[in-house]
Amino acid sequence: MGISFGKYILLVVCLFFIAAGMFVFLQIDAPKSTAATFVEYTLQKGMTNTQIASDLEHKGVIKSSFFFKAYVFISGKHAKLQAGNYALSPSMSIVEIVNKFATGDVIRDKVTFIEGWTLKDIAAYLASKNFGTQSSLIALLKGSSVTQDFSFLQEKPKGSTIEGYLFPDTYEIYPNEKADALLQVILANFDKKITPQMRADIQSQHRTLFQIITMASIIEKEVQSTQDRKMVSGILWKRIGAGIPLQADSTVNYATGKSDTSASVKDTQINSPYNTYKFQGLPAGPISNPGLDSIMAAIYPKDSPYWYYLSATATGQTIFSKTLAEHQAAITKYLTR
Repeated sequence: MGISFGKYILLVVCLFFIAAGMFVFLQIDAPKSTAATFVEYTLQKGMTNTQIASDLEHKGVIKSSFFFKAYVFISGKHAKLQAGNYALSPSMSIVEIVNKFATGDVIRDKVTFIEGWTLKDIAAYLASKNFGTQSSLIALLKGSSVTQDFSFLQEKPKGSTIEGYLFPDTYEIYPNEKADALLQVILANFDKKITPQMRADIQSQHRTLFQIITMASIIEKEVQSTQDRKMVSGILWKRIGAGIPLQADSTVNYATGKSDTSASVKDTQINSPYNTYKFQGLPAGPISNPGLDSIMAAIYPKDSPYWYYLSATATGQTIFSKTLAEHQAAITKYLTR
């Protein structure tokens, strides 16, 4: 039994549309070029899909404005294309480009916080990136408006800032991003870096995260290498346990605002809760924003027979001493000119 003429025509028409559909899809999904060169393209607010398609074809990013418009319509994304600056390449397919526009995957800048920076250092840096004035940023970074959003900030002593919790890292930012939005990202990053195992180990030591970050902030300022940090952590925790002042110059310099590697005898007499020459135990709070290496050292200190260390040598070497006499001899040898 042969196929009827009408059914034959219908079959031919169906095959035609299938072939046409496949052709259109292949054109839409095919990049214009294999060259991975990128151009910055600004999709301005209010541009129509026709304008965007024509613009992209004119700039050599896509092969056909027709197929761009066709895919935008078929995909239902014609009302979702977002204004902004985008990094586009002829090696991208129309599908990839439209998806980039629809998700708002704009070009992002980066900000990098260095280990050991203080709240004031970060405020000055963000001010240079046009996030606001230094004074307004310092006020924001004191954290009064964000403590409710993160449980780990709830244990901070009342009145303390978020010094120590601004995790040093590189952060991607969107154009015109607000400082408070960036702050949320920074604190969320800190929360992620402190793993459940680390939190459990801190608790098993009968210490708080605030105490650990305070200790880590001192370690960050005092010594550089991983091994020295672990050793110094052991010494400082041991001194606290024995009721011996930490005598960390970095805490005194935090109080005075000086950036010296050592503290003067006069400065060690100041009346400040950050003066660990005058007062026993940890200072009132973190003195910098420590990196993960220093935080790990504060949680997992290394035991040693030493009670003193000297880190202000010209080579950056840390000298460890068992007795005060040995320590004073090291000061004479390495610091006396």
